[in-house]
Amino acid sequence: MNVQTLYLITARGGSKGIPGKNIKHLGGQPLIKYSIEIAREFVRDELICISTDSDSIIETVENLGLNVSFKRPAYLATDKAGSFGVIKHALEFYLDLGQNIDKVVLLQPTSPFRSTKDISKAIEACSTGVDMAMTVKETNANPYYILYEEDEKGWLQKSKKHDAVRRQDVPTVFEANGAVYVMQSDSILKANSFADFKHLKKVVMPEERSLDLDNMLDWEFAEFLIQKGHITFNL
Repeated sequence: MNVQTLYLITARGGSKGIPGKNIKHLGGQPLIKYSIEIAREFVRDELICISTDSDSIIETVENLGLNVSFKRPAYLATDKAGSFGVIKHALEFYLDLGQNIDKVVLLQPTSPFRSTKDISKAIEACSTGVDMAMTVKETNANPYYILYEEDEKGWLQKSKKHDAVRRQDVPTVFEANGAVYVMQSDSILKANSFADFKHLKKVVMPEERSLDLDNMLDWEFAEFLIQKGHITFNL
């Protein structure tokens, strides 16, 4: 049996920062549609998994022509439930169906500006011996230069010690942008959490496509980028 890649789109119903965000319209389309359509560039619908606890999200997705294979269990849909358990649950569901899944590509709806090139690079980076490849951006909040922590006496100390006096002299630090994660199935099955992944690779994305929609200010900025033509889609 040929090995296959599962494209997983996680979309919990509850959202405090942006109510109903996964099906809220961005640029005239339900937010989740951007992740579904980019996954369709790589695989047939049978290998696109929507993990959600929401009937409204299920209805929206099925109106887009994609069947939702299961409803996420309640214990994986609470505020305290981590995403790793959701990923493992989805993978095991497809393995139990007899699918030979070797990798899982996680696409979170809140990162609609990723490109097919970003996904392709992440898949390529997740080669033998790599637990997970992930998209990142170069962080503006460099812990060697501008991030501080309080010590036990209440004095601010740099988060990471470095003698550099110019920002360009400190090491480059990367920030996960949440757009694409590619994981080996074997690594997922052996692990209890992301902390068990020891071999990670990065794929760098530019700032303008690394926007993660967490609150209404993020949403308004995303609409601005679309309206001004800084981001274009082919949906």
